[in-house]
Amino acid sequence: MPSSESSVRRSIRVSGVVQGVGYRPFVYKLALQGDLTGWVLNDPEGVLIEVTGDPEEVSRFTEGLSTSAPPQARVTAVRVTDLPVAEVKPDGFTIRESRHDGARTTVVPSDSYVCADCRAELRDPADRRYRYPFINCTNCGPRYSIIRELPYDRAVTTMAGFTMCRPCALEYEDPLDRRYHAQPNACPDCGPRLLLAGAGGETASGEEALAAATAALAEGGIVAVKSVGGFHLAVNAHDGEAVARLRTRKRRDSKPFAVMARDLGTVEAFAEVRPAEADLLLSPARPIVLLRKRSPGLPEQIAPRNPNLGVMLPSAPVHHLLLDHAGSDTLVMTSGNISGYPIVYRNEDALAQLFGVADLILYNDRDIEVRVDDSIVRYSEHPDLGEPLVGFIRRSRGYAPYPVEIGAELAPLVAYGAELKTTVALSSGSRVYVSQHIGDIKNDETFGAHREAVRHLADLHELRPRHAAVDLHPQFRATRFAFQEQGEAFEQVVTVQHHHAHMASCMAENRLVGQTIGVIFDGTGYGDDGTIWGGEFLVGGYREARRVAHLRTVPLLGGDKAVTEPIRTGFALALDAFGETSAAVNAFPVLETLDEQQRHVFTAMTRRGINAPPASSMGRLFDGVAALLAITTHAEYEAQGPIELEGLLERDFTMAEPGQRYRFGLEEQEIDPRPVIRALASDLAAGLDPAAISRRFHSTVVDMVVERCRALHDFGSRRVVLSGGVFLNEFLLVNCMVELRKAGFEPFCHQQVPTNDGGISLGQIVVADARLGDDVR
Repeated sequence: MPSSESSVRRSIRVSGVVQGVGYRPFVYKLALQGDLTGWVLNDPEGVLIEVTGDPEEVSRFTEGLSTSAPPQARVTAVRVTDLPVAEVKPDGFTIRESRHDGARTTVVPSDSYVCADCRAELRDPADRRYRYPFINCTNCGPRYSIIRELPYDRAVTTMAGFTMCRPCALEYEDPLDRRYHAQPNACPDCGPRLLLAGAGGETASGEEALAAATAALAEGGIVAVKSVGGFHLAVNAHDGEAVARLRTRKRRDSKPFAVMARDLGTVEAFAEVRPAEADLLLSPARPIVLLRKRSPGLPEQIAPRNPNLGVMLPSAPVHHLLLDHAGSDTLVMTSGNISGYPIVYRNEDALAQLFGVADLILYNDRDIEVRVDDSIVRYSEHPDLGEPLVGFIRRSRGYAPYPVEIGAELAPLVAYGAELKTTVALSSGSRVYVSQHIGDIKNDETFGAHREAVRHLADLHELRPRHAAVDLHPQFRATRFAFQEQGEAFEQVVTVQHHHAHMASCMAENRLVGQTIGVIFDGTGYGDDGTIWGGEFLVGGYREARRVAHLRTVPLLGGDKAVTEPIRTGFALALDAFGETSAAVNAFPVLETLDEQQRHVFTAMTRRGINAPPASSMGRLFDGVAALLAITTHAEYEAQGPIELEGLLERDFTMAEPGQRYRFGLEEQEIDPRPVIRALASDLAAGLDPAAISRRFHSTVVDMVVERCRALHDFGSRRVVLSGGVFLNEFLLVNCMVELRKAGFEPFCHQQVPTNDGGISLGQIVVADARLGDDVR
C-alpha cells in the first residue's frame, strides 16, 4: 500500500443496472488488482464505493467501473467525490452489508439467459449441477420476475423459501466465486424442483418429469412448460400434425406461432439470419426476433401466409434440457394462456386452465412474482437508411423494467396506457419506468394484471405518484378507474388524446423538444371531437398538438365487427369510391361473397349511419384493401389483413415505379383514398398480381406521407415522428424514414418502446407532465 502522502481517497456512486448482476464482486476484484483499499455496498440508489490508493490506480479503477463492467450491468453514471485521506491507513478491501435507507433509484435487473459457464456446468456429468433445471449465477438467471422489493437480496425474492445447503452457501459468501450473492443460487440438494402433471392425475418429478415431457414432445404431444416469466405451450416444430393439433385446441387458426431453436446453427437451417439478428438472438435478453423464412423449412402451419418466423433461443435451463433431446431441436413456444387473457404464471392457474390444450404440464415449485411475456424485436436495414432500425413489437422479458431516460425532471405520475396491448408507466426524476407488456385489459383478469403491474413497479422503486395520466376515451376501463380514484389516490387525473400520446412517446424517447410534425397511423383512437381517429397528421409538442390533416372517414359497419370482418370495411370503401352497390360489387368480385341481403343491409347502414361510426383510420384502410384483394376477408387476430397484405412483399423494400403508383386526393385537410380504391380496382380488373398491387398501394401511402409533410412546412418544423401500430409495417416505416430524409426532413421512429399501444404510457407521462407544469414537480 503506498504511503498516505501519495494516496488519494474517493467516494464513488455508480448508478444504473448494478444490483443482481455481479457488480460488487467485480468491484472487489478490480480493487484487488490495483492494490486499493476501501469498501463497496449496495443501497437503494445503486452501488456506493469508497476507495483509497495510488492516484493512477484509482483513476484506472474508476474508468474500469463502466468500461469493464459485468455483462448484465448497465452503468448509466459514475459520480466521483474527493475525500480527505484518512490518518489511519485502511486495511484491505471489503464488501459491506446492503443499506436499505434512502431513495430507491437503482434500476431493477431484467431476467437473463443462461450464461456460457452455467451451460457448460449443466452438461458436465462431473458437476454437481449437472442437468439441474435452475442453474444460475451472478451473470445470468431470473431477476425481475422473482423480485418483490429492493435492494435486491434473496429474502425479498421468491427464492426466500429455499435455504441454501453448505456448498451453495460457501459459493454465495465468497467474493471471488461466480455465485457470490447470486440471489437465486441453488442446486439439486437445496433448490427448486421440476414437477410434472398429466390430465389423468399422473405426476413425476426431476429427471422422470423431464423424460416424460421430452418423450411426449417427440411423439407429437403438447406440453405446457413453465418458463422464466410464465407458461409456454410447446410442440415439436418439425411435426406439422402436432402444430395443427395445437392450433385446433387453442382455437388459433392463423396467428403465427413463435419457435425456440437449440442454437444458432439450428436456426440457420430454416431462417435467414443476418449478423445483427444473430447478435439479438444471442443477447442476454433472448428476445423473439422476426427472421425471414427459408424454403424448404419448418411447416407452413407455424406462420401461414407470412414471410417471417418469430425465433428465439433458449432463455432458461429447462429449455436447453428439452431441446437437447434427440429430434426436438426446435419447438413451437407460444404463450400459455386462454385467448384474450394474460399468460398464465401461477402453478394453480396452469393446472386449472391449461389441460384444455396441453397433454402434460411441466412446472416447478419456484414462484414467479410477476408475469413477463417474451419480447419481440425486429431488425431492419436499407442502403439509404443510415443506421439500421431495431424496433420492439413487444417489450417485455429481458428489457422490462429498464427505464427510458428523457433528460428532464418529471412530475410524480402514473400512466395507465391504452385499452389494447397496454403497458403502464411511472415517472421518477428524469426516468420513465415502462412496464412489461400486459395485454388487452377488457377482461377482469388482465385488468387485475394491469393494476398489479402498477403496484409492483411503484413498490420496487418506492414511487408514490400524485397524478395519473389516462386515455381520453371516457369508456376505457383504466380511464374510469383513475377518475374513481381521484381525490383519494391522485390529486389530478390528466386525459391525453390517444394520437397525441403516440406522438409524444416518440418525441420523448428521441429527446425532442419544440414544434414537431407527428404522422400517427393506427387502428382506432378516440379523437378530440369525439369521433374515431387513426390516420392523423399532428403539429405541436408535449403540452398540445393540433390536428392539421387526416384520412377521409369510412364507416365502421357494425362497429367492432368491422375489425374482425374486414370485408365490411372493404365494402364501405368500395361503396364510397363507386357510389352505388352494384358498381362496387362489379369492381371487386370478392364482394359477391356477401349475399344480397348483407349487401343491402351494409348499404343501408352506410347511408343512414346506423351502427356505422365514421373513422379516419389508416389501420382500417389497410384492412379494407386486404379484404378487397381477397387476401383477408375475416380476421382471426388483430391486423391479420395488413400483415398478410405486407407479407406479399416478402420483406423487399423496393418501391413501385413512380408511374405505377396511385394517388390520394386532397380536399382541404382531408386525405381522400377514393382515387386509390378506384385505381386498385382497375389494376385488379386488368389481372395484375395482388403482390404487385400491394407494392403499389404501400408505395402510394409512403408518397402521401412525404407530400403531406411537405405541405406542412409553414408550421416551421422539419422534424417528423412516425408512431402508431400501422408503423409496425416494415415496408411503410423503412421507406417513410428513407423518403422523408431525402425530402430534407429529420424523421424519427421508436426504438426503445413499441410503436403500437405498448408505447402509449410513455407518451401519456410526458404530456401530462407538460400540462401540470413546474409547480407539481
